[in-house]
Amino acid sequence: MVPASAWEHWGADRGGMRFSPLAQITPGNVGNLVRAWEFRTGDLDTRPPAVMARTKFQATPLLVEDSIIFCSPFNEVIALDPGSGAQKWRYDPGVSTEYRPGNRYNCRGVAWWVDELAASAACRSRIFMGTNDARVIALDARSGVPCADFGTGGTIRLETGSLEWPGEFQITSAPAVSRGVVIVGSAISDNRRVEAPPGTVRAFDARTGQPRWSFDPLVRDGVIAGHANVWAPMSADEERGLVFLPTSSPSPDFWGGKRPGNNEHANSVVALRAESGALAWSFQTVHHDVSDYDLAAQPTLARIDTGEGMRDVVIQPTKQGFVFVLDRDSGKPVWPVEERPVPQGGVEGERLSPTQPFPTHVPALAPQRISPDDVFGLVPFRDRAICREILAAARNEGLYTPPSMQGSLIFPMTGGGVNWGGAAFDPVNQILYANTSRAAHIIRLMARTDAEGYTAPPGHDFGPQRGAPFAMTRALAASPLGMPCNAPPWGMMVAVDLKAGKILWQSSVGTVEDRAPLGVAFSFGTPLVSGVAITAGGLVFTGAMDAYLRAFDARSGAELWQGRLPVPGVANPMTYLWKGEQYVAIGAGGHSESGTTIGDSLVAFRLARPDETPSLWSRTIDRPGGRFWAKATLFTLAVGLTAIAVWRWRHRARRRQAIAAKAPAQAPRSGDHDWVSPHHNTPAKTANMTTTPTETRIASRGIAASLQPRNNAKTGRMRPFFR
Repeated sequence: MVPASAWEHWGADRGGMRFSPLAQITPGNVGNLVRAWEFRTGDLDTRPPAVMARTKFQATPLLVEDSIIFCSPFNEVIALDPGSGAQKWRYDPGVSTEYRPGNRYNCRGVAWWVDELAASAACRSRIFMGTNDARVIALDARSGVPCADFGTGGTIRLETGSLEWPGEFQITSAPAVSRGVVIVGSAISDNRRVEAPPGTVRAFDARTGQPRWSFDPLVRDGVIAGHANVWAPMSADEERGLVFLPTSSPSPDFWGGKRPGNNEHANSVVALRAESGALAWSFQTVHHDVSDYDLAAQPTLARIDTGEGMRDVVIQPTKQGFVFVLDRDSGKPVWPVEERPVPQGGVEGERLSPTQPFPTHVPALAPQRISPDDVFGLVPFRDRAICREILAAARNEGLYTPPSMQGSLIFPMTGGGVNWGGAAFDPVNQILYANTSRAAHIIRLMARTDAEGYTAPPGHDFGPQRGAPFAMTRALAASPLGMPCNAPPWGMMVAVDLKAGKILWQSSVGTVEDRAPLGVAFSFGTPLVSGVAITAGGLVFTGAMDAYLRAFDARSGAELWQGRLPVPGVANPMTYLWKGEQYVAIGAGGHSESGTTIGDSLVAFRLARPDETPSLWSRTIDRPGGRFWAKATLFTLAVGLTAIAVWRWRHRARRRQAIAAKAPAQAPRSGDHDWVSPHHNTPAKTANMTTTPTETRIASRGIAASLQPRNNAKTGRMRPFFR
């Protein structure tokens, strides 16, 4: 388990439990959190807007060597003071802004390793990072200087083979380091071609950078298959010397006619010997995948109470919403997994698996079926009708409906279920927590002849799948307003008792505030690709697609606090202790593929000190819906003041008309001020003027001065003045 003061690995510990034993921040005082500091990388100021529009800030910082260390989407590694956020050092590998990586500019994190056998202090403590341009870099964790003895001047360039363009291949997740070996996966653009780059996992000596081993999940004689790469974070068991790989689907995602069989080791949890790369075991979660249900989440290593004693396991959440629990030594399911029949009838040349594995003990974390009767829309007779038509027109036979030319409904969508944020496990209370997305995709295959020169409409992905008889398009099943056709919530946090096989609670996460007109904060939940951090203090922290860091009660799921961020924090949060104070930090840079605002900040919160209190602004305006209600209040006030002004103007006009109607037949000439005495409360008598009853009545009340004619400087005409 990670020390209480630190967060030493991407998932807190090597096994990715994302649990901290810190307990200073609790459900009782979390409302007193204040922003401690904000650090901006400067990317918004130095990168062209068109480049920033291709970024995803998904980094989870580490607290190691008395520094907060993280990477920017452009693979700049930055070390900060944990208490103030002041920069200590910075390393820029010079990733080109012309690179155009297929999975956007992205760096989910770095890895930390200490060489216990090092003869000198230089690079004894190392930071490892994979880059968007296919490099592996080693830096001194204390200074940021490249480690000269690693590769060539601290860098290894990977041999990627033939690529369509340089950005087809990149590294987005942090390396895994175990027993002196650095292990890296890769992210490769999907649905480009059948003969695609292989999903090779590579390992290097952590001291010298020399190659140690490589593993290709899809090496099979006579079968054309690429990918099955590991783009998600990996886990390591240092004691057993095992590294656990979550592999993806073969290429292309939605037609597998040239890769017959189950495609063993794809869509699998694969356990390898860290020092040699030898296969220990493998468990496949999807056979012959044609739904893009690759393993996106880090395998979580935990020790759980199964009801028959404690057991070391691998917990693997999936995009379908399943949770597979496997024995860590053998890979066999701890609880039964059934092979169940799934829909058949694929397109020409397809060879579908007749069955798929379904875990039976732990319930699915997300719904897996939707019908046209379940549609949602803000405008009932328009949005709902169109959504009903969309769903009714698609092939929809539940989970694993095969892709088709008419269009097939994939629910949960290809983004999850549970995505790269993974799950978190509380080893004390034996509860698993995970964020889930709940939306549907429409996958449509098109004949090769129709794909030539095809341009996808806005909101649609297009994959040529060259070498296959079909290209493909993918689009969110959405209403004309851009909202998912299925009923909200679209993002839910789920807590699961693994031993009992029971969902304890589910809570909606996120609002549409940052997208809706006027900032209306409907609590519909937002799709959640990022994950959570949990603490012994009884809290679960998470970001969302709106600009808040949130804290939930770990026992009840109640949302207790929101901390405003510059832009949405679509990254995994972390927590650490520094000089006696617990901090919670998250990357807030947005997510370009989801259409959020883009930023370049890392933000940290801590409890207010004795001389501090959370501001009224942070307690009111900086809360979901606060800006909407502030705008609504100002608008209502403005309308009210305008109405009062109009009423007063009309009232004055009526008074003027009334006075004019009751005035003497011969009006005083311009400049005559002596028809009302300025010094007395009674009318001044003249030879030709008498006092009207109205004038007498007003004068008797002592307010005649309020009706004195005043000279209009612009027109020279007289007008009464109303106090």
